[in-house]
Amino acid sequence: MEITEIATGLQFPEGPVWMPDGTLLCVELKRRTVVRIHPDDGRVETVATPGGSPNGLAIGPDGAAYVCNSGGWGFADVMGMTVPDVRQPDDYTGGRIERVDLATGEVTVLYTECDGNELVGPNDLVFDAAGGMWFTDHGKQRGRVHTIGAVYYAAADGSSIREVIFPLDSPNGIGLSPEGDRVYVAETHTGRVFWWPIESPGVLAESGSVGNGGTLLAGLPGMQLLDSLGVDSGGHVVVGTIFNGGLTVIAPDADGSGINGVEHVALPDLLVTNVCFGGPDLSTAFVTCSGTGKLVSLPWPRPGLALEF
Repeated sequence: MEITEIATGLQFPEGPVWMPDGTLLCVELKRRTVVRIHPDDGRVETVATPGGSPNGLAIGPDGAAYVCNSGGWGFADVMGMTVPDVRQPDDYTGGRIERVDLATGEVTVLYTECDGNELVGPNDLVFDAAGGMWFTDHGKQRGRVHTIGAVYYAAADGSSIREVIFPLDSPNGIGLSPEGDRVYVAETHTGRVFWWPIESPGVLAESGSVGNGGTLLAGLPGMQLLDSLGVDSGGHVVVGTIFNGGLTVIAPDADGSGINGVEHVALPDLLVTNVCFGGPDLSTAFVTCSGTGKLVSLPWPRPGLALEF
């Protein structure tokens, strides 16, 4: 596939979102910003500076941007690539869900905890047709302690939040099936993608009782870490893949082996983190190559799944 560079010089970009005006929003973890990218000339403008480490972004029912802020990451330069440090940094400011007014850049904190448990490292989010947000909390490594992750469901107005899936090992990407009847979650360090049946907004149907209760869609062999994900109109789960840099494409009927129903699209970066679909017919994939600080695009064989907002 032909790969086109859209923007360069970004400081660990993630969370791309295609906008109706043809621009893209994304976050920069290292620069701690929400930015707008103009594909025609690669220009990057700062929309907001939430601080911490804005990690994931989605447009909500009111047209504002909603941000998973994981509170801070440390970074190192390794052979010319920007690489995050998995340990919680000294300037960590706490995990939270934020609303960003795209016109003014105003940042409002909506959630910092759920039922007395702090949000540690919110990572990725997706809105459903009812206007609620599903989001992952990746957790943090604090010295010799690694916080267990979870999935939450919350209202966009800050009025309610509840834990839906626990425990999870470093949950990262999250997405919904085209029919809205499945929620998909990628675990970073296990290299696994699970799914759960959705009964109603924020409510899962009865599923397995072992471990996290989900069904394994794919478990990748070897040293492959999974980041955020998107879903295309064919129901394929498309996951940013680290070390085996590229996009892992998983069919909705994959058998969990990590072989059957799984394809890999290689990209020139070891830290490929996020994907979104855009263009007039959603047939272009926009991908964050975070190690080299680039946003690139490539044609996609199927249209992407249109997001709710």
